[in-house]
Amino acid sequence: MARRIAFLTNPTSGKGRGARYAAVALPRLRAAGFVVEDLVGRDADEARVLADRAVADGVEALVVCGGDGLVHLAAQAVADTGVALGIVPAGTGNDVARYLDIPRRDPAAAADVVVASRRRTLDLARSGDRYFVTVLAAGFDAVVNERANRMTWPRGQMRYNLATLAELRVFEPIPYTLDLDGATRRLDAMLVAVGNGPSFGGGLRITEGALVDDGMLDVVIIKPMSKPDLVRTYPKLFKGTHVTHPQYEHHRVREVTVAAPGIVTYADGERFGPLPLTVSCAPAALTVLA
Repeated sequence: MARRIAFLTNPTSGKGRGARYAAVALPRLRAAGFVVEDLVGRDADEARVLADRAVADGVEALVVCGGDGLVHLAAQAVADTGVALGIVPAGTGNDVARYLDIPRRDPAAAADVVVASRRRTLDLARSGDRYFVTVLAAGFDAVVNERANRMTWPRGQMRYNLATLAELRVFEPIPYTLDLDGATRRLDAMLVAVGNGPSFGGGLRITEGALVDDGMLDVVIIKPMSKPDLVRTYPKLFKGTHVTHPQYEHHRVREVTVAAPGIVTYADGERFGPLPLTVSCAPAALTVLA
C-alpha cells in the first residue's frame, strides 16, 4: 500500500525560502515512493484547516516546510494523534529543527530525514486546548513582540531591534505571581519564560538545560537588573552562559501558573494569549520524524 503524507508549505517563510525549499523537498519525497498531498494555505487559518483535514484523513505524517510558526500550527493538529510531524525547516529561527538536528539549510537532507521515517516522541507544553513546542515568553521579550507587531515599518529583524530599543527606554520590572507545582511565589522580574525546550528566537537559550522528552517544564526567572546589565546579558543567551548571573533563577515543574498585569505571551514565536495562564507538560504528546 502506498504511504500517504501531507506536505504543508508556508511559501513566504524565510523571505521566500519556504517556496524554494518545497520545490526541492517535494520531488525527493515522491521519488522515495510517498504519495504526497501538496498543501498551501492562503493564511494561518486556512493552513490549520488543511492540517486538521489531512490528519483526520489518516495520513502517515504531516510534513511542514516553514518556520517555527508553522511547526506550532502543525503541532496543534497532530498532538496526541500518533500522526508524525516532519520538518523541512525554512524559517528564520528554526529552533525545533535545531532541537532535533534536522539540517536547517539543506532541504534535500531534511527531506531525507522524512524518508528515513525514524520516529521519536517529544513532550509538548499545554495551556487549555493549545500546545507549544519551544518556549513561552512572558515578560520583556513578549512586550517587545507586541510592540513590533504594532509597527508597520520597517520589516524583518530591524523592526524587532527598534522595538527592543523603544521598550528598553520605558520598561520597568513586572510584578508576577507564580504557582510552581503548588508553591506560590510573588516577585518582580524582567521576564518569566516557560520552556518545553531550551531555546527560542533562533537559538536564544533562555531555558538552558531544558529537555524536550523529560516530562518536565523549565521555568526561568530573570529578576530585576539595570538596563545596561540587561543589554550586556542578552548576548550570553546564545551560549546559555546567562545561567551564572545572580539575577537568574531556574525551576523544573510539571505545571506552572503565571500571572502578571498587561502581559500578552508568545510561544513558538506566535501570539499565544494574555496572562494569567496555566501551563502543564503533556508527556510524549508529539511524534516527530528525526
